[in-house]
This record gives sequence, structure tokens and C-alpha cells, in this order.
Amino acid sequence: MISVEVNNIIKTYGKKKEVTALSDISFNVSKGELFGIIGPDGAGKTSLFRILTTLLLADSGKATVDDFDVVKDYKAIRQRIGYMPGKFSLYQDMSVEENLNFFATIFNTSIEENYDLIKHIYVQIEPFKDRKAGKLSGGMKQKLALSCALIHRPSVLFLDEPTTGVDAVSRKEFWEMLKELKSQGITILVSTPYMDEASLCDRVALIQKGKILSINTPKGIVENFTNPLWAVKSSRMLSLLNELLQKDFVEDVYPFGEYHHVVMKDRSGEPLLHQFVQEHKNENAVLQSTQPDIEDCFIALMKR
Repeated sequence: MISVEVNNIIKTYGKKKEVTALSDISFNVSKGELFGIIGPDGAGKTSLFRILTTLLLADSGKATVDDFDVVKDYKAIRQRIGYMPGKFSLYQDMSVEENLNFFATIFNTSIEENYDLIKHIYVQIEPFKDRKAGKLSGGMKQKLALSCALIHRPSVLFLDEPTTGVDAVSRKEFWEMLKELKSQGITILVSTPYMDEASLCDRVALIQKGKILSINTPKGIVENFTNPLWAVKSSRMLSLLNELLQKDFVEDVYPFGEYHHVVMKDRSGEPLLHQFVQEHKNENAVLQSTQPDIEDCFIALMKR
């Protein structure tokens, strides 16, 4: 069963529509799926989420949430969805409990009525229920915002870059919360610029400059990367990068942590790569075979 359907959405900005935020975007999200929109800042993620949550009109195209049209049925959609924007937008001069009560009241419900849904999240911030929201840490703000988005028991949850600006432990905890929510049948769409979070989704759409580069499972995206991949480093990383970019047997080279990743055109160039590294032993050159991840795949798709 399809929970979210997007067909040929286009969104531009500017008087002359000179900035294209979304370019002919189409995808479907199944009920109960954890679907990731993965891409850097400026890729169009927030514009897409604002259209799907009825806060922004597209120039053209159509989208539905639970079979409700995002334009014609915006009131029905707003009652059915939860939305957590990228920027913390709760009332900072109100306490944790006051914020949660406020959002429950808007949707004609109460904390007690849906406490079972948010219990595993809210229990972590309940000891601070009298603290003003503006005084919470980044991780605590994140949990409060998620609790407020869930208090009316939505069927679809939209999370726009929810882990940006929080520590690694809070990021891990947040994704564990999402797995728990998914097990309760809630459809979740989450956007993130962090490529490592893609592997935590059921399926992902890689997006860049308003265009979807690929939609697949994380495993499927990685399996489509067929070029041989090597990791190389030396004491002169910049010159190493520039020299490798000039080699005919190399498809691409880019920094990747403490190494450069070298994408080969095919296996026939590997002996030449080994020879190149041997010639740079005096620069402490090290070469090792490596496996691609989502970030390698994104870079390859972007350059195509």
C-alpha cells in the first residue's frame, strides 16, 4: 500500500524562476517504510518536505499523502501527519511539559491518551519536564520535538534533517527511536546530509541540485557501484591526488578520510596503480583495496 506518492514535482524560486529547487521529482513510499532523502545542503530536501506537509505549493506536479492531495486536501493531511522541521521551532520560553500539552491540545488529544506511543522517547526528558525548552541540550530538544510531532499519533512522520547539530550518541539514540516507531506501523520520511545514515533506512533517494540520482535500498545502491575501488595515502596527499587525476587508467580520485579513494576504469589498470604506488614508496605511500559505501556511490552518480 502506497503511503506517499510524488509525481513530477517541480519547484522554482525567484521572480524569473531562475533557481530550481526541485526538478521533476517522482517517487513512492510504502506504508510502514522508513524512507531516506539523502543529499547535501541545497539539494532540495526541505522544499520537498514543505510541499508534502502542505506548507509550500509546487509549481507543477502532484503529490498525495495517505491518498489525500497535498493541495486540495491540505486540512486532512495536517491532521494525519507529524512534521519535525530542521530548525528547532517549539516555544523556547515554555517548559517541556507545556510544549507537549500545547501540541496535544491543538490536535484535540492529551498526553495521557497517546503516552504509549511517545513513552520510550519522552521518558528520557520527563525528569526535565519543568525546564524551559530553550534551556535544553541539542539532543533533548530533538527528543522533545519528536514527542510533539508524535503526540497526535500520526500515520506519516516527516523529519527534516533531525540529527543535524547533535552529538554522535544522540544521533544513534534517535535512529533507534525511529526503528521503534517503524515497528508500530508509522511511515517515516527522513532527510539527512549524513551519508552514513542512509544504511539505516529501508530505501533511500539520493538527491542533488533538485534531481533524484537514484532510488534503491542501501544495499542495492552499493551493489550498482561496479568499478574497482582502492584507498591510497602518502606523506604528500595533495600532489598524490593531482598526479592520480592525470592517469588514464583512473576514473576518479577524491579525499576520503585519511585516504584518497581511487576509482578505476576497470581491472586492467590495477597493475599500473600498484606500479605508481611503488614509485612513491619514499613518500610512505600505502595502497589497499576497499569496498564502496553510499558516499562513494553518491559521488559517482553526481559526477555522471
